[in-house]
Order: sequence, then C-alpha cells, then structure tokens
Amino acid sequence: MKFLVTGSSGHLGEALVRTLRNHGNEVIGLDILESPFTTHVGTIADRASVRRCMKNVQVVLHAATLHKPHVGTHSRQEFVDTNITGTLNLLEEAVAEGVESFVYTSTTSVFGDALVPPAGAPAAWVTEDIVPIPKNIYGATKAAAEDMCQLFHRNQKLPCLILRTSRFFPEEDDNRKVRETYSDENAKANEFLHRRVDIEDVVSAHLLAVEQAQKIGFRKYIISATTPFLRDDAVELSIDASSVVRRRVPQYEAEYLRRGWKVFPTISRVYVNERARKELGWRPQYDFQSVIESLREGKDPRSPLAREIGSKGYHAEVFSDGPYPVE
Repeated sequence: MKFLVTGSSGHLGEALVRTLRNHGNEVIGLDILESPFTTHVGTIADRASVRRCMKNVQVVLHAATLHKPHVGTHSRQEFVDTNITGTLNLLEEAVAEGVESFVYTSTTSVFGDALVPPAGAPAAWVTEDIVPIPKNIYGATKAAAEDMCQLFHRNQKLPCLILRTSRFFPEEDDNRKVRETYSDENAKANEFLHRRVDIEDVVSAHLLAVEQAQKIGFRKYIISATTPFLRDDAVELSIDASSVVRRRVPQYEAEYLRRGWKVFPTISRVYVNERARKELGWRPQYDFQSVIESLREGKDPRSPLAREIGSKGYHAEVFSDGPYPVE
C-alpha cells in the first residue's frame, strides 16, 4: 500500500513514516524540512507539489500543520495558508487521485474556550459532542480544516476520519508557573491523568483509522490516554484532584512521595477517548497507571518510539522565556 504522510519531518510525521516503513509500506513523506523521513521537500500550500506527491497514493495521513507554538511567531495568513489552503489542496488532489482513506490529524485545541468551565463549576468532561469554541488562529484553522474534511466526505464521498490528539510533544510546558512548580517529568506524568497521550498510541490510532475509514466514512475522535477518572469525579477534581487520584490510582502515592512529586491541585478538564476505543478498536498502552508501573520498576515511562524520536522543538531560534513565545 502506498501512503502519503504530510509533515514527515515532525514528531508525528516521523513516527508514522518509521512505523509504516517497518510494516513494509511505500511511503511518500512531504515536509518543508529535509529529514531521513522526507522524500519530497515542499509545502502543502503549493498545489503542484501536492499533486506530484499524490500520484498512485492510496492513503493520506495529513499531519502537517502550523501548531500552537507558532501563534506568537507566524502570521494569521500563514496559518490559513498551511492549515486551511494546504488541507484543501490535499483533499482535492486526494479525490482526483481516487484515494481510499484520508486521515486528518487535528487537535483537542479546537475545543478552545469550551474547555474552560466557569469558576466553581465541575471539571469539563470532554467528549466529541462538545461544540468547539476556538480561542486563537491555530484552533480556528484546525476547526475549519475539519469542516472541509466533512464537506469532502459528504459531497465527494471521500472516506475521512479526524483524530483530535491531546498533548504528545516532549518539549517543556509553555506555562511558566507549571515549569517553576513541577519538574518536567512530574508535569508530564500528571497530564496522563487527563490530557496527554504517548506518540506510539497516536500512531496506532492513525493506523486503525486507515483500516476503518471506508466503513465509517466520516467521524471525529479524541485521541488521549485513557483517564482513570469517572464522570462522577468532575466536581471533586475541580476542588481537590489529589483525593480523586488517591482513590482511583492509590499506588501512585508512594512513587510520587519517593521522588518529591505532586499531582496538580485541581484539574479543569478531562479528555475522554471512549468513542475511539469503542469504534476504532483502539487500545492505548500508555496511561497514568503504566507511568506509575514504569516508575516503580525504574524504567522510562515513554514508549520506545517516543524515546527514539526524542525532542525536535518548533523553532530554529531559542527564546529567553520558555520553549516558545505565547501570544
């Protein structure tokens, strides 16, 4: 099978290309940067470049994007060019080529302000039924691209599944308070409770989406580690998260105490992956429970794939305050 992977030099793009090649597939990697995983250097905003890469392709995995870390360094027009025009180019060329499956990598950032409950309200229980309220150009352009995918499924019958991934980047948190209060390892472990996913699990979700796209047609899925929380925990999470974690994953306490770690005092949102597990048959292997088990055994809690890819960063330059500027 022949695949086109966009953003092939990025975190997810490299992970997809590595995995597909290991499975014996032919892979075209398109990215603006050269890398061992990029076969064609170019931008998805260039229709001719997309057309050249699409020849004889059966599956498109569209991971190329301008991300949230670019909001402070790139213009809104650049976001439109890449995230909207680039996606449109890929959709139109995919239809022209007769592509069998199109998988679009979106983000939980599309939810935007819908993730922020009012003061004193329970933590948001985030499923695909929540209506997005994008709060920046990143979220707005990703939401618009999702809508285009739906349009092409409805009007051109292109099988297209959307995967809204939560955090999987290895870089430090952009929030200074988080960086000052928690070690990076502590903060990322905490996020597996409600808003993080390992890149190996993200890849497995994409491969399952490829298998199921023609049968399902069009659908949106949240791709995040399985939370140990229940919906009934939402009120307490917004007040005293540690009590809930102690109840749901009691063995965490000894491991955190040994390292001087602490959980976040409150949690305002929880991403729920139930639809992806039920409809795609997705079985994420990495979650808060697996993190605790790895720590207990003295092992790195990251997947082998995450360790192999490492950290790439989002910018060529280094910033004085944080991994990237915040708008």
